[in-house]
Amino acid sequence: MGGPLSLMASANIKPRLRMTTLYAIAQEMGYLVAGTDNLSEAVMGYFTKWGDGSFDFCPISDLTATEVVELGKELGIPKEIIEKAPSAGLWEGQTDEGEMGISYQEIDTYIRLGIAKPDVIARIREAYHKTAHKRQLPYSYGTIESPVLATL
Repeated sequence: MGGPLSLMASANIKPRLRMTTLYAIAQEMGYLVAGTDNLSEAVMGYFTKWGDGSFDFCPISDLTATEVVELGKELGIPKEIIEKAPSAGLWEGQTDEGEMGISYQEIDTYIRLGIAKPDVIARIREAYHKTAHKRQLPYSYGTIESPVLATL
């Protein structure tokens, strides 16, 4: 290693520390940690592994980003929150769409309707495959062999 961390490696420390803090508080209070990731972010792999991608349950995981905004409107979430550009807050001026290079509307239209320009489809497919490791549990090195455990 030897040199300074890249922008992304440094930026991803923040969501990992947030999650560590949330899990510490949840453990202390006997709570579970709720996730805020949506289907659009999951498809694109737009979350930090072991950061905001870690949770005990995620009530909006089957909703696209567009659907989450619509739900927020129905629930009466203030307009300034609904209309704010989505951002992970990793650095000044950072936005989700700017970082991904694609709009949530394009992602969501493809997810729900299968409609998109070829370059958009290519970008979504590339992101989906490149980030597959984020959506899978880690490899387990063998299984636990025990007659006692087999009875559980």
